[in-house]
Order: sequence, then structure tokens, then C-alpha cells
Amino acid sequence: MDEHEGLARRFEAHRARLRAVAYRMLGSASEADDAVQEAWLRLSRADARDIDNLEAWLRTVVSRLCLDMLRTRASRREDALEWQVPAATGDDGPEDEAVLIDSVGRAMLVVLDALPPAERVAFVLHDLFAVPFDQIAPIVDRTPVAAKKLASRARQRVRGTPALPAAELSRQRRVVEAFLAAARDGDLAALLTVLAPGVVRRADAIVLTPGRPTVARGADTVARETLVFGRRATFAEPMLVDGGVGLVVAPHGRLLLAIAITVAGERVTEYDIVADPERLRRLNLRVLPSRPEP
Repeated sequence: MDEHEGLARRFEAHRARLRAVAYRMLGSASEADDAVQEAWLRLSRADARDIDNLEAWLRTVVSRLCLDMLRTRASRREDALEWQVPAATGDDGPEDEAVLIDSVGRAMLVVLDALPPAERVAFVLHDLFAVPFDQIAPIVDRTPVAAKKLASRARQRVRGTPALPAAELSRQRRVVEAFLAAARDGDLAALLTVLAPGVVRRADAIVLTPGRPTVARGADTVARETLVFGRRATFAEPMLVDGGVGLVVAPHGRLLLAIAITVAGERVTEYDIVADPERLRRLNLRVLPSRPEP
């Protein structure tokens, strides 16, 4: 085995973990693959005899590449967004997306996507991959103490502190998940069960077909309308929306709209579909706490 082949085998042993790091930083499978491939190209041009810890070296290179990509993305991101299901980037297939989304969670990707680049990198490396701050610091050009503060700020933005008591949070979650399941299944009877008789649906005009009212009332009207939107429920996941349990719709992990839901008893009494970019930016979105162990 020649030296190049041996180096390639050593790199391949780290590829899956490098891709996992890059995907959580970038939220795009194809961009993650690009970052990992670029790391291999840089390694192949380097003198491997000077690398004491190959795993740490590769992780540093991939993280810096991701940080640069995030900064470039942030600098050219347009203020206005068109309301449509975004296409997957690169060659991501539905199976690839399903596996990667399941491994991270749409809600997590939505919040990560809103973080400043350095905060996102620090949080992903420390909280998701247990990288110590003295190794994170040079990647984000900070001291270890400052890198720790970056991760702490990101952690607060990602999870925050739920304002609801645990029992209330659990009740709302149960109702919202029942609503989402009925919408996904196209089950009119189940929707009518979970919607209050006088339920009110509000929505930004951007999500509605021309002529459809922005306010709809009554369980039957709202339930039948919900079935029309059912295909988008494939991309939905429960999340804390302005402190209560709601939903985000995030194809490929990119926020498209949020649904703020009001629950009374065991039924949905009102929900507001937020898709206007300015309104979306004002929402307080947080990842739901993990369910307590039974």
C-alpha cells in the first residue's frame, strides 16, 4: 500500500463523522459533502507527517470551511422570501433528507439556521460533538472563554427556558401532535375531533390562493381546508412558537412557515399560519424539551 492510499483509508475512517459535523453546521447534505471533499483535497496536499492528531486536524478544517460557507450565505441572504417549498440542494434525495432530518430534527435545524455563524459552529462542536472549547477557540478566532460564551448564547436561543409548567407543555404537545397526525393522514374525522367547534384559522395572505379569506371559522370549514394543506404537513414538526406548542413547516430543514396554536382543554381553538418573512423574523422559536423518561 503506497502512502497516498494509506492516507485515503485513514481519511475514509473519519468521513462519516466529518459529514455529520458539517451537516449540523450547514443544514445541507450536498454542502456538507462539499466541505468534507474539500477537507480531503487539503489533506492530500498537506504533509501528513506534520499532523499529530488527524481527527482533530480534519474537524478543524471542515469547521473552518463550514464557518466560511455560513458567513457567505448570511451575507447574500435576501430579505424577502418567496412562499414556496424550496428545492433540496444539490443531489439530496428524499431518502437522504429523511435520514438526515431524523438524525437532527427539523426544529433544531430551523433554530440553528437563525444563529450567527460563529455561534452555530461553537454550539454544534461543543454541545453536539463534545469538542472542548480550547479546540473550538482557534476555529472561531476567539479565546476559549469567548468561545464558551458563543455556545452559551446559542444554547439559550436553541432551547431557552420553557415558560409553561411541564404538565401544560405536555398537554399542549399531545393536542398539537394529534392535529398534525390527522393533517398528515388526511383524516377528516380525526381533525373534527381535535378542533373546537368554533375554531378560528388565521393566515398570512401569502400562503393562500387568491380570493381565499385570511380568516376561517368553524370546525368543518377549517378541517376541510386543513386537508388541502395536508401535503405540507410532511415537512412539519412541533416546536415552541412564542412560548406555546405550535408547528414549523421546514422542507429540507429551512423554515417556510410557522403555525402558532392555541389549545384549550383537549382541542385546538385557534391557529395562526405565519409566513410573512417579517412576521417570521419576530417569532420566538425554540426546540421543545425532550420528553421525560417514563
